Amino acid sequence: MWHGPEMAERTDWLVALSDDHIDELEAAAGGLLADGRSLDTIGVDDVSLPELDRLLADVTSDVLNGRGFVLLRGLPVERWALETTAAAYWIIGTRLGQPVSQNARGHLLGHVRDLGNDPDSPKTRIYTTRAAQEFHTDSCDVVGLLCLKPAAKGGASSLASSTAIYNEIAEKRPDLARVLMQPFTVDRKGEVPDGKGPTYDLPIFHDFAGDITAIYARSFIRAAQSRPEVTRLTEAQNEAMDMVDALAASDAFRFDMDFRPGDMQFLHNHQILHARTAYEDHPDSAHKRHLLRLWLSARPGRRLPPGFAERYGPLDEGAVRGGIRVPGVKPVVSLTP
Repeated sequence: MWHGPEMAERTDWLVALSDDHIDELEAAAGGLLADGRSLDTIGVDDVSLPELDRLLADVTSDVLNGRGFVLLRGLPVERWALETTAAAYWIIGTRLGQPVSQNARGHLLGHVRDLGNDPDSPKTRIYTTRAAQEFHTDSCDVVGLLCLKPAAKGGASSLASSTAIYNEIAEKRPDLARVLMQPFTVDRKGEVPDGKGPTYDLPIFHDFAGDITAIYARSFIRAAQSRPEVTRLTEAQNEAMDMVDALAASDAFRFDMDFRPGDMQFLHNHQILHARTAYEDHPDSAHKRHLLRLWLSARPGRRLPPGFAERYGPLDEGAVRGGIRVPGVKPVVSLTP
């Protein structure tokens, strides 16, 4: 648990890759690509990184058992071809977990880029627009973002400790804390797993196995309200979410960072809420804001409440969990959005 001003005074969340780390990655990625390996066939045991693995073991511990996030800096994305960059990023990601699908198209390697979609449509995933993203969690243990090209203006990443937010609400408004531990109806925005319905019910905060665990995406809760069969949100539910959003965005809780090309942010969804400011893009499509994204199932991950199975799938020890699983869709790796 932490607060924004405290984190702004620290630097332990920023980890710079050394020349030796880069050389290891470049050799590993180049070798795999020369062998014709596709990224989805590359696992944690396929690559030996003696120097970098020591660093990434500490990074993984910090993400899963510590502050909940890290920024790795220094991947030479402007020097490398996209294929080499994607392979190096994939290799690093497999050290933190198993990649899982991020959308109904089965993308294991996501592209965060403005595709011109309508941010006001209840079916739109906001990361495909230039609009601001509300504080939320993604449907995986760990989410990673690699900056290829930053925006012309805006697009800052904002983080907040969901544990700190819950503790504040429990102290100041225990009535709303109780509301947040009761089910909310969440829409799947058309990404419906086999045998499931278009919505599901799940609390936002969970006190389980010694941890306060969060799962929150207000745009998905709001989307469910467009369905006539869904019960309307109560005044208390709206007030509770308003308080979560206000605390997360406040100077007392929020921690902002800007991405440089080659920056990799990894964060633990179960204890971190994240958001993005709106941005202006470059007029030249070759310079438009472009991030690569990984959703990862941690090994081993935090114990999750049984209700998470509705969104994460099997929660058994060793199971690959999380991601978007749609019938008939095979997971794929694409180097284009």
